[in-house]
Amino acid sequence: MLNRRRVLTLGGVLLSGAVLAADQELASARPAVHPMGHDMAGMAGTPGTAGPAPKITPFAVRMPVPSELTPVESRHDVDIYRQTIQPLREEMLPGLRTPIYSYGAGFVGPTIRAREGRPVIVTRTNRLSVPANAHLHGGHVPADSDGHPMDAINPGGSRVYHYPNTQPGATLWYHDHVHMSEAEGVYRGLHGFYLLESDDERRLGLPSGRYDVPILLTDAHFDVTGAMIYAPEDTPNRTTLLANGRPQPYFPVAARKYRFRLLNASNYRTFQLSLDGKVMTQIGSDGGLLPEPLSRTELVMSPGERVEIVVDFARHPIGTRLVLSDVSGPVLRFDVRAHAEDRSRVPDTLRPLPPLVGGPTTREFTLNVDMVKGASYINGKSYDHNRIDTRVRRDTTEIWRVTNLDKAIGLSHNMHLHLVQFRVLDRDGAPPLPGESGLKDTVLVPPGESVRIKITFGDLLGVYLYHCHMLEHSAIGGMMAQMEVTG
Repeated sequence: MLNRRRVLTLGGVLLSGAVLAADQELASARPAVHPMGHDMAGMAGTPGTAGPAPKITPFAVRMPVPSELTPVESRHDVDIYRQTIQPLREEMLPGLRTPIYSYGAGFVGPTIRAREGRPVIVTRTNRLSVPANAHLHGGHVPADSDGHPMDAINPGGSRVYHYPNTQPGATLWYHDHVHMSEAEGVYRGLHGFYLLESDDERRLGLPSGRYDVPILLTDAHFDVTGAMIYAPEDTPNRTTLLANGRPQPYFPVAARKYRFRLLNASNYRTFQLSLDGKVMTQIGSDGGLLPEPLSRTELVMSPGERVEIVVDFARHPIGTRLVLSDVSGPVLRFDVRAHAEDRSRVPDTLRPLPPLVGGPTTREFTLNVDMVKGASYINGKSYDHNRIDTRVRRDTTEIWRVTNLDKAIGLSHNMHLHLVQFRVLDRDGAPPLPGESGLKDTVLVPPGESVRIKITFGDLLGVYLYHCHMLEHSAIGGMMAQMEVTG
């Protein structure tokens, strides 16, 4: 079992060097700004101030549910949205106002609810003093709307994103992906849910409406003023666990079934979750519903991964309190407070998987870091936006074997592919882990292990990314590469 503290410490040592190595490239790629941007100037505290973090009283605040974004226009064939990327201050810790970056509605950006087969257009305007953009994580979208690291929205500028939604319903999310500043942008709040719904899912009778709750999980390090401290080597100090932007909150529930859409939006932490030993019914993963529900007592989520669960609180008396915990401590408490009518269900069959078609092309990918140079690699190369690392043909299927070479230092990685969802075939010849039977776009690769995935590339052409989603590894260290889908 991977030792979390060892991983965090090693990651910090690596990235301290990576920052120095990246200075010259960062200066040439982006406008020169203070690392925090002018947006933080004059706001509560000085981000990065040393000192003890404020004391957190567990379960003292209620977990908010992210607001939902309303279209500015809905035509017969498209929904049109506008978002403003801006600095805000939010009371994340009781009595303190934390400076954040936001997609316009707090630390967790507003949820966009879309429908399969109905396109969405989002115009985003950047009111920060630093470049920003948005990547629809898990989305099958045109290359010019994918949020490529070099497709930044400069301060004062705008960009239009087209999302065709030609994929099954799933819990997707959008987040910043600007070259070399993605890690800080996501850490400070540039993330939000994009819930793609489909007719086959609606017919199943799963919990819906107010009983369908998205929960963004992350961690942070606060100073005494409530400001978030960010430094790549700071990962060991990010010990304040947040659920929808609140530290160890409570959430009142009725004695009935709820659907929770869990997202690990942290830069680095892999969550290992349990619910006081109670059974959680997993119904979905990154790419949507599983073929059939799965009973779980523990969930492991690396950065970028999503897990959908159903919890039936009718099994517990009014007054019951159930705590969702990570191995490092409590995350969220559910308080069962009232009875409620419940006509929802979890059927034995959810969504059949597409057949595993042929795929004679097998590619090998290795992930590793150089602790001396402070750099991260895919197949021995750090990211270069001028280089195409892999060329694939549209409408073809391939098998990729991804191997983590960092066994000696005990460092985990994961692999996220833009554009496509994939199937996990095996882990060093063994079956996939529980919950990996559905479609995925991000997969954990422990030290010294290999994972084989099968990918079918669709009809979209262009340049897309694949990278480790432990963001200090990819955004700063360089564990990122480009694939071009050709005709």
